[in-house]
Amino acid sequence: MAKKILLIDDSPFFRGQLKISLSKEYDVIEAGTGADGLDLVKREKPDLVLLDIVLPDYSGFEICKILRDSESNNLMPIILVTSQDAQEDVLVGLELGADDYVKKPFNERELLSRIKNIFRRIDRNRNANPLTGLDGNIEIQREITSRISKGLVFAVIWIDLDNFKAYNDVYGFANGDRIIILTADILRDQVALFGGGDDFLGHIGGDDFIVVTTPDKAPRICEEIIAEFDKKVLDFYNEEDRSRGFITTTNRRGEADTFPLMTISLAIVSNERRELRSAVEVGDIAAEVKKKLKTMVGSNYFADRRTDDHLL
Repeated sequence: MAKKILLIDDSPFFRGQLKISLSKEYDVIEAGTGADGLDLVKREKPDLVLLDIVLPDYSGFEICKILRDSESNNLMPIILVTSQDAQEDVLVGLELGADDYVKKPFNERELLSRIKNIFRRIDRNRNANPLTGLDGNIEIQREITSRISKGLVFAVIWIDLDNFKAYNDVYGFANGDRIIILTADILRDQVALFGGGDDFLGHIGGDDFIVVTTPDKAPRICEEIIAEFDKKVLDFYNEEDRSRGFITTTNRRGEADTFPLMTISLAIVSNERRELRSAVEVGDIAAEVKKKLKTMVGSNYFADRRTDDHLL
């Protein structure tokens, strides 16, 4: 279904021009006054508002403020339409919460690019993990599928934390969230330092993350992630737990259980030696590699080096 754009402008000629430009890709509705525009926002729920600053009843600034003050509309993107010499108007509108602006007379290609960029950013934010801001499962699958379809050689690093649930049980979910944020920050930094320009970082959910890189860069990225995580995670334990090297919690039977301090495991899956046909297959192989990692002590990484004819 095409996204819906509301034009609020008192010039029928200008609305007509915009409608011709936008109707190629979007469902366009229009209003000639601020009051009619506000009514259409309530009834039609547009995906974006293209708002002229000069209107016969309200000003575009007033409309912008009304929309931003409304809980149901305060996230709806607004693009201001201004005259070429109205730079101060642009600044006022942006301060009131407008997302972007376009100047009259407008360049059709520029306008369409600005609208597409806003929609692209919104879609990306909707798919992002709310805690870390990293791309979620939809974008992760899209990234892996894209590399497979293009015939690129790539490596996926599947990352998860060991003994994270026990930490949550003892230290609480708020501190658990701090660990997730710490992990995301470490991954961002190490991928930026030791990865390539086209590398991808995603957050599957919980304590599971994904890095998509190239086979030559994957080992160094893993080594640096482990070094940073093992050093920084200690700050999230109290002195007693750090000194003894484990935490104690109670299981469902009321018995005391001990768990080592958190470590990090990284499973590398690559199509360097074997064909990978889907993101699902990548996940299945990573799960097998992670089983091997869970038998190891401490933080580790392990690469699946099978060909199509050999097992681990």
